[in-house]
Amino acid sequence: MDFNIVNEIKLSYSRKGNSEKLISCSRDAVDVFRQYFDLEEIDYRESFFALYLNQANKVLGIKKISESGISSTIVDVRIIMQAALLCNASAIILAHNHPSGNLKPSNEDLKITQNIKNASNFLNIQLLDHCILTSEDYLSFAEEGKL
Repeated sequence: MDFNIVNEIKLSYSRKGNSEKLISCSRDAVDVFRQYFDLEEIDYRESFFALYLNQANKVLGIKKISESGISSTIVDVRIIMQAALLCNASAIILAHNHPSGNLKPSNEDLKITQNIKNASNFLNIQLLDHCILTSEDYLSFAEEGKL
């Protein structure tokens, strides 16, 4: 065995399609997110997505970060930032759903948002918003002054 060989790391980002969707408000972002949430499970299972934007607030891409149980999902800040760096994002908008239908952010929601904000600030990437979705409505952290 040759132990002098190191593992090669390959990461890729593909800009398939030609989306030039401009995000100018939280409603624009929610409209994009709703196309990716499984609407048959939005009241059943929690999911977490990140939307990546360029400097002109045009969509570079969207990534599902996690999908888990009824009342929580695991969010790894490193995965969010890895994708942001990979696609050269200037800004991020986050979204997750509350199957309970309650739009009030939990303490854990506030904590993970702050952790992501700290990481994005360190990398000079702007966290524009974090939206909580239900099948009926949404809440924007930015509009509520929670960022």
